[in-house]
Formats: sequence, C-alpha cells, structure tokens
Amino acid sequence: MPVAPLRNDVRQYERLAGEWWRPNGAFAMLHWIAAARAGLVPKASRPDAFLVDLGCGAGLLAPHVAPRGYRHIGVDLVSVSLVQAREHGLTPVRADVRALPLADSCADVVCAGEILEHVARPSTVVAEACRILRPGGTLVFDTINATRVGRFVAVTLAELVAGAAVKGIHDPALFVSPRVVVNECARHGVSLTVRGIRPAAAQMLRWLVTRRGDVRIVPTRSTAVLYQAWGVKEA
Repeated sequence: MPVAPLRNDVRQYERLAGEWWRPNGAFAMLHWIAAARAGLVPKASRPDAFLVDLGCGAGLLAPHVAPRGYRHIGVDLVSVSLVQAREHGLTPVRADVRALPLADSCADVVCAGEILEHVARPSTVVAEACRILRPGGTLVFDTINATRVGRFVAVTLAELVAGAAVKGIHDPALFVSPRVVVNECARHGVSLTVRGIRPAAAQMLRWLVTRRGDVRIVPTRSTAVLYQAWGVKEA
C-alpha cells in the first residue's frame, strides 16, 4: 500500500517540478497570488536596486516585477525549482530562508510570498527579511492565517474538495497569525499594513468548472484565510 506523503514535505516540490509553469496546473493559485503580491512592489528608485524573493520557487513573481527595474534574487531550498527560476531571469541562491547568506541592508525590496506557512518559527524568516532590507526599503508578505476558517479553506476545501491546492502541500499547524508578522516587524523598525485577500468569486467558480483562465486576487476585509502585509523600513 502506498504511503501518504508527509504534510509540508519539501520533496513534493521536486516531484511537482513540471507543474510550476504549466498553465492552470497544480500551482495555478500561486500564479494568481504572485500577481497580487507584485502590485505592492514599487518601481525601482535606483539603477542597481535589488529585490530578494524568499521561497521563490520557479520564479513566478518574475514576469510581474521584471518591468519595475530590479535585479531579482531568488532564494529557495529546491534546486530543480531554482533552475527554472534562473531561466526566468532570477539570480538563484540555494539557502534556508531562516538563515540568509545575504548582507545586512542589501535589498531594496524583500518579498516573502506563501512561504511563512511552510516553516517552523516563521518569526525567524520575518527577522531575516527585515535584516537584509535597507532603510526605506519595502517589505511584502502573504500567507495563510492560523484560524479554523483558514485551516478549513486551505486544507479541507482547497486540497481535499476543490483540487485547487496539492494534497499535503500545507501543514495547518504551521499557519501564521498576522500578529506574529506585525510584532516581529515592529521589533525591526517596519510598521505593517495588513489586509485580507481572496480569489474573485465568479472567476474562481469558472476556474473550478473549466480549469481555464486566470483568477484575480482581490482585497477583502477579512484576514481569516489569506492575507497580505506590507510596509517600509524606517530610515
């Protein structure tokens, strides 16, 4: 009898390497969230500006931020994902996002999209993101909230019912309260704005039926499931 994969096992990304850039594949929702994340990234203010993308996967953020003038650095643990990220214009760095091999204050923008819910002690990732961010730089997060509703939607509904997420890709015990992110950022001089996000309902329904087309991620008052957080490091 086949053994069910461990939840949040990083080896799943090796097995699913061919899905990253497949239209409407297993990582379709990550494409939509990446587009929404990019909307919080300002245009580069200097010619040699750096954007560091934590948990970059195969570089899904790249098409959205490439026109904004950054050198795009992608950090991930999965080598096969980083090969694809390089093909999409990123400079790959294989490293643990909790211990970045990057200098203090080196980044103009740090994005940590859909990665906090995959690591133990997410506050360490937040602290590292703040450490490498230069004063005046922009920090952007998105992740899944540690609520009953968040666990139901992201695991029971998305993985087991709707097929909108890979089975076993999330461990709900690792989901992250906005309080953790806000408090850790405040310790490092970054005041965050937090808002909920969700798929546009009609487009999501169409996608569930047809498995075609993009789905816009839109703001919502509730942070109970998905949320974004962003802010600027004080000078």
